[in-house]
Amino acid sequence: MRQITNVKLPEASNGQDVNNLYSLVLDKNGIIICIDKVTKKGSGCDEDWYGDWLSPRAIDLQINGGLGISFTDLSFKQIPTLLKLLDRLWIDGVEGICPTFVSCSLDQLRLGMNVLNETRKYKSMNRCRLLGAHLEGPFLSESYFGAHEINSICQPSISALNQRINKFEQDIALMTLAPELKGSMALINRLRELNIVVSLGHSEADFDLALKAFNNGVSMITHTFNAMKGLHHRATGPIGAAIKRGDVFLGLIADGYHVHSDMIGLLKKIAPKQIVLVSDAISAYGLGDGSFKWDNRLIIVKKGLCTLPNQKIAGSTLPLLEACKKTAKWVDDPSAAIWMATVAPRMVLTQKRMSAQSFLIGKNIKSLLRWK
Repeated sequence: MRQITNVKLPEASNGQDVNNLYSLVLDKNGIIICIDKVTKKGSGCDEDWYGDWLSPRAIDLQINGGLGISFTDLSFKQIPTLLKLLDRLWIDGVEGICPTFVSCSLDQLRLGMNVLNETRKYKSMNRCRLLGAHLEGPFLSESYFGAHEINSICQPSISALNQRINKFEQDIALMTLAPELKGSMALINRLRELNIVVSLGHSEADFDLALKAFNNGVSMITHTFNAMKGLHHRATGPIGAAIKRGDVFLGLIADGYHVHSDMIGLLKKIAPKQIVLVSDAISAYGLGDGSFKWDNRLIIVKKGLCTLPNQKIAGSTLPLLEACKKTAKWVDDPSAAIWMATVAPRMVLTQKRMSAQSFLIGKNIKSLLRWK
């Protein structure tokens, strides 16, 4: 047995509370078997962490690729590079990802899903896991298509959905769509029947339409503030609707480019238990600055900012936990930032309000993250 004391666990709010300290009991294999609140400082435990945080590794719900490959354009010959990317992500503190497919052709999507299934056979203790895929499109608004290929966007229908996900229903975790489009409500119902999380994104939905979608099973917003109506004092839009409900998760790209740091700080004050950090990393992740091919287009990366030649922002190259560190400074709450990158995304996938303690019991401490 091994006991550690004065450990902080990430919380969505009040993480700065000096009384937020715990003691852990580990078995001989380093597995956490008990977590208790510390009632007084100082003890005869084996180790004193003096207020350092312990958390699960990050989960990235929106990542488009890295090391030169894009999930939308996968081929079987890229599996070795994909494995290197997963190893790199583990080093960067990420335990699992929802590989994200932007709007693309049927052939591209189905080939990519087959490649992911083949790649899942190559397991390793120290490798990021491929969770269910995130289909970001193609049922998106033509007014807010962002960096997607507009020719790949289509109207929602059950037949169009089945063409894309048939035989892959168990391999998809999340789908982003525009709920205001005709036919979208039928898709939302079908996706929820399949236990696929539905997220509002690339949408021109106003407050009322967004609230209707949330009431019918949409439980997240994809890259909050980007490719949608913003918060306005006379029209609060989908973000206002999500905050009003209080149980809709807000996916957020915290690189300082997609959303201003002051707005991130404001969002944390008004919706601290709803924010989920995502990287939105693209194929240039891990390659530094420069010009790179992205499908049939050119991406320009400068200081981590990714843009198309027309200056549209097109994803990021910032590692998720680097975004977490930035967020910790912007919101002046390290505990909350850690929670946004590690606990919150797990809650999205499980649709349960769970604590950090729940995710740590039964875990080997060597596979977790320690934050100073």
